[in-house]
Amino acid sequence: MKVNTQSRPVSKPAPVRKRSSKRVSELWHDAFSYLVLCLLSLMILIPFAWMVSTSLKRKTDVYIFPPQWIPSPVQWHNYKDALTTFPFPLYTLNSAIIVVFVLAGVLFSCSFAAYGFSRLNAPGRNLIFLVLLSTMMLPGAVTMVPTYLFFNKMGWIDTFLPLIIPAWFGSAFYIFLIRQFYMGIPYELEDSARIDGCNTYGIWYKIIVPLSKPVLVTVGVFTFMGTWNDFMGPLIYLTDENKRTLALGLSYFQGSARSSPDLHLLMAASLYAITPCVILYFLSQKVFVKGMVFTGVKG
Repeated sequence: MKVNTQSRPVSKPAPVRKRSSKRVSELWHDAFSYLVLCLLSLMILIPFAWMVSTSLKRKTDVYIFPPQWIPSPVQWHNYKDALTTFPFPLYTLNSAIIVVFVLAGVLFSCSFAAYGFSRLNAPGRNLIFLVLLSTMMLPGAVTMVPTYLFFNKMGWIDTFLPLIIPAWFGSAFYIFLIRQFYMGIPYELEDSARIDGCNTYGIWYKIIVPLSKPVLVTVGVFTFMGTWNDFMGPLIYLTDENKRTLALGLSYFQGSARSSPDLHLLMAASLYAITPCVILYFLSQKVFVKGMVFTGVKG
């Protein structure tokens, strides 16, 4: 009797084939996701590229169609002209002063109020919090005139006070954001601190605030960008030329009914103005994203 010694092909186990198919599917999914992200990033970067290109052109080359993406010749002196035509160093200093005090006020007042709404059991706490959130539905145009009349009565017009003092009384959105983060911190840490003799203020300052770095950085980035780029507030309350901010200085290049705008200088000054915001975001990107993720975990 003959014995067939020819080896039969060994079939691949089903789990191995399934894992391989799943891996290929994941690779295609990742490739498609990266492709979509690259296309969206390109759409976002096109205006930025146009701004950089325009900032290096001559005034007569700005309106050429189709657009000339690579300036020829490159006008590096546009940056010097833009920053010396008007006192931009002074405008930058004014904006920096306002940003520093507003940032300190928002972080202190909002974190302090959020601690009360999230950790302290007080009568009517939820009702007060609901009223606080309802103020977010009021448009800024509704409160603009009464607020201006109030500050005018106080004698604060043409000073930095109307732009700084309101930040020390909290912001509904930031209080809500920080409160959501605080509610995710375990209560056992607070109980342990009370056993060790720490009071309410000490718990907030020594335990809650150090653990809240992600959300505080998130609020800080939002506050910095909003205050640094604020145009309406300084326009309403500041009249002295030496107290103008960077956002107001950019409007001087927009021209008037008799003259065309200096777009090449405007783009150069705008690139100068957004540089601190870009640097701040890249320095705090990881903590910023973490804060945005964890603020909605519980609440």
